[in-house]
Amino acid sequence: MERRALHFVLKIGNRAKNISFFRDLLGMKVLRHEEFNEMCNAQCNGPYDGKWSKTMIGYGPENKNFVLELTYNYGVANYKRGNDLVGIRIESKAAYENVLKNDKDWIFMHKNPESLVLNSPDGYLFEIYNASEEQLPSISKVTLLSSNLDISKNYWHGMLGMNIDNEDVDLFSASYSTKDAKLEFLASKGQAVRHEKAYGRIAFACPEADLAHLQESMIEKNQTILTRLVSLDTPGKATVQVVILADPDGHEICFVGEKGFSELSQVDPNANESIDKAMSDDKSDEWFAKKGIVKETQQ
Repeated sequence: MERRALHFVLKIGNRAKNISFFRDLLGMKVLRHEEFNEMCNAQCNGPYDGKWSKTMIGYGPENKNFVLELTYNYGVANYKRGNDLVGIRIESKAAYENVLKNDKDWIFMHKNPESLVLNSPDGYLFEIYNASEEQLPSISKVTLLSSNLDISKNYWHGMLGMNIDNEDVDLFSASYSTKDAKLEFLASKGQAVRHEKAYGRIAFACPEADLAHLQESMIEKNQTILTRLVSLDTPGKATVQVVILADPDGHEICFVGEKGFSELSQVDPNANESIDKAMSDDKSDEWFAKKGIVKETQQ
């Protein structure tokens, strides 16, 4: 069983605005929604110990599609962004046309018949490509900043075994399979890579038996392990095994056991109702307003 790209994690502040952006504007489907009362042992929600939620959203089931994980911490209004995540590419004719229909609502960094570039409600950059009618919509690429392309290539290709798909003077892209979303690295040209509070995480699936070997290999190579092999529980659902790494620029990488993840990631037919109910029940804005307290802003 080969490794495969699963999702990229985005921390979001205003949950309603983000669900509207991804679901209503870009045409993604809510695949599952989960609520948690305590912090994640692998800091899936960041370094926060309060209530939080996870919403998986994308253009199809997680076993065949690269998707997004929207992480919402109750009480946090927004997060300071670094320069670590350059952008995310979407290929969808329907999304392209729908964004154009609503162009008065958005400020575009770029707009032509081939593609649009705009920010999500939390300021993450999205490239929307005008795909052909026959092409299924997809999240096709995540671009991260690299302070040294040779070091990044040695890590992701040499140590993690990804294939180099494309290479140029200022960038390279890699994947485990031609069916995978591409992971692209763009040269920072002297800038330090900054993660700030909005830092994300890319996740890959692999056989459970590979996780311990992967961990030992990275220890032997003196590489950073953020979370050693651990089992994570989701209330009422499957338990998954994970190892969390960080590359030389601090980009976080989660390797998840395929078997447990396959059980966990089944599409929930009630996912839309679950996220809508969670948003309706979320009275944190009212609570903060009554107390005269401004929601925490992560700067």
